[in-house]
Amino acid sequence: MTKEHGVEASYVQADLTIRADVDRVAERLADPANPVDVLVNNAGYGLMTKFADSTIDDEQGNLDILVGAPMRLSHATIGPMLERRRGRIINIASVAGYTPRGTYGAHKAWLISFSRWANLEYAHRGVTTTAVVAGFVRTEFHQRMDARTDNIPGWMWLSADRLVREALADVDAGKALSTPSKRYKVLSVLARNAPQSIVAKAARKGREAKPDA
Repeated sequence: MTKEHGVEASYVQADLTIRADVDRVAERLADPANPVDVLVNNAGYGLMTKFADSTIDDEQGNLDILVGAPMRLSHATIGPMLERRRGRIINIASVAGYTPRGTYGAHKAWLISFSRWANLEYAHRGVTTTAVVAGFVRTEFHQRMDARTDNIPGWMWLSADRLVREALADVDAGKALSTPSKRYKVLSVLARNAPQSIVAKAARKGREAKPDA
């Protein structure tokens, strides 16, 4: 990193489902001697089981990493940012936050709502908060869940590079919500306004287990 880009990088190894690890990361973010100008809350995973079939520990772990960790890390970061009157918080949310899609959708809805509020509250003091309302992105997310992807039309997929490029442009513009691509802007409007039975049916794509070989 230093040789290629002239930037010195360091890291904190942590499991964000463990409170003590989250607190260690929060302590680093709040360190005035090493200020952080950009926080990206991107850690996460999905559960294949439905709520009634999951263990409460599995559900709690998912809540901790999708909501608890971003809340605590944002709280640790935003105070020092406000003191410096500059900073950006980027929360990776999902179009699922607009749909009835179990606890995953509920967690992403929290991120969207929090980001909209925080941007209204603090943008005028130099600290912006943006929720990236992503759709299907070509990463290993679904493969790690062992979820099928052959039922998702090709046009619904975005490259990670495009998502990052468009999201950062919206962050630079100080927007509370970033929905990369025109197709997902349209789908987001439909998700918020179409009959919920139709939205729920469409939302099941990408959450189905792979068929048995």
